[in-house]
Amino acid sequence: MAGKVAQICEEKINPIIEKMGYEVVEVEYVKKVDGMNLTFYIDNDNGITIEDCEKVNDIIEPLLDEINPTNDATYILNVSSPGLDRPIKSQRDFLRNKDKLVEITLYSSQNGKKKYKGLLKKFDDEFVEIEDNNIMIQFEKKNVAQVSPVIEF
Repeated sequence: MAGKVAQICEEKINPIIEKMGYEVVEVEYVKKVDGMNLTFYIDNDNGITIEDCEKVNDIIEPLLDEINPTNDATYILNVSSPGLDRPIKSQRDFLRNKDKLVEITLYSSQNGKKKYKGLLKKFDDEFVEIEDNNIMIQFEKKNVAQVSPVIEF
């Protein structure tokens, strides 16, 4: 059921949010302490404010009532920023973080390490490459558990 709800929302609601100028990073329908939560994680090049979340919420709430993706099951609607440190997953995420400091976590160790930091240099469907102290290190994507931006304040 959860996967079907997210799929319906991705098909029917995401295009509306994207027309508003936002990227839908993820749609999540999961049980939390307060019950079922339907969360739309949105982003854009200027970042996300509370006002952005409110604007999207106000537009999609009546549409969700009409579409009824949960078959009348109750849920809490959330619209949220994915956060600064969200994992890098999509092609757009990789492009946005090119030449920036990232941390790569591997499923199994490579050269005795499971975590690496470096500047994101290259990526495609099969490989991710970073530069660490002028040394290029390449990872097969199938061995990469997560790529995350390194946030420095």
